[in-house]
Amino acid sequence: MAYSERSLVDSEAPADSPNRATAARATSGPSAMSLTVFGCCRDEATLFREMGRRLGVRLTITEAAVCEGNAAVARGSRCISVSHKTQITKSTILALSRAGVEYISTRSIGYNHVDVEYAASVGITVGNVDYSPDSVGDYTLMLMLMAVRNAKSIIRRTDAHDYRLDQTRGKELRDMTIGVIGVGKIGTAVIDRLRGFGCRVLAHDSQPHLPGGDSVSLSELFQNSDIVSLHTPLTPRTHHLLNRERIEQMKHGAYVINTGRGPLIDTAALLASLENGHLGGAALDVLEGEEGIFYADWRDKPVENQALLRLQAMPNVLISPHTAYYTDHALADTVENSLVNCMSFERKRTV
Repeated sequence: MAYSERSLVDSEAPADSPNRATAARATSGPSAMSLTVFGCCRDEATLFREMGRRLGVRLTITEAAVCEGNAAVARGSRCISVSHKTQITKSTILALSRAGVEYISTRSIGYNHVDVEYAASVGITVGNVDYSPDSVGDYTLMLMLMAVRNAKSIIRRTDAHDYRLDQTRGKELRDMTIGVIGVGKIGTAVIDRLRGFGCRVLAHDSQPHLPGGDSVSLSELFQNSDIVSLHTPLTPRTHHLLNRERIEQMKHGAYVINTGRGPLIDTAALLASLENGHLGGAALDVLEGEEGIFYADWRDKPVENQALLRLQAMPNVLISPHTAYYTDHALADTVENSLVNCMSFERKRTV
């Protein structure tokens, strides 16, 4: 199957149409490592070409998300790079194995969209990447400030030429206690930023020794925090970490910030607490059921996720489409680290 670089740039084929997928090959000699990149947007493709040329990697780049129907595109590549935007099913993993794939690099820190155990059972290793934690750290602080300063309501009123100050009075972070759940690189970046605001920080993590913040139990964190910010990976244990019982433990008027993974929150419980006035607001960059909605243009189509529509209608709820990580620095990190991880796998395999 042949592809042209021009078609990659100009194509508007949907990501789930492998027959209309577009791709580009960059060759660096007959002995170069071969890598197939799935679900690659235009700005990622530019970085892959530049870095692939520099690192001597032969690339096949396609806009189409990897699926059972297009797994054969990877034939000849032991390594592939995939996006976090699409769930990779067992049937897709099996098809990749049959195409000779031995390593999947996901261009994300989280890998809950890949069945790692099933992949291992068919001989495929799954690896994630690191990227600048500052991207999500900065964004999280922006969401906190927008939430406590009623930014959504202020902007809506101003757009309607209503310049009155009533109902727009905000809060200052220095007067608040912030609870950070999950103190890895991103959680630590958030805590580092919060120090500059002079607020009290409570932290909870599965690791006993935390860098910064007062280490507390989950119950203590929920009971004493004015803002709860989620930064833990999504696992069976953390699914619906913030559920009805824990939301009820939270202070009246508290805020929830989520730049981690949507299913960390029981959305139905969150909606109920926002609608009955127990919670003061929420800022969500990720949401349960976001798959198939975020990263697409729905202006001329009905959105069927009723929870999303109800949340967006609230003046005290901010929604953004899983974009906290999306900076030029972080994007370059994900591309380079995906390439380097694949090269490292190839070297270990040939030793």
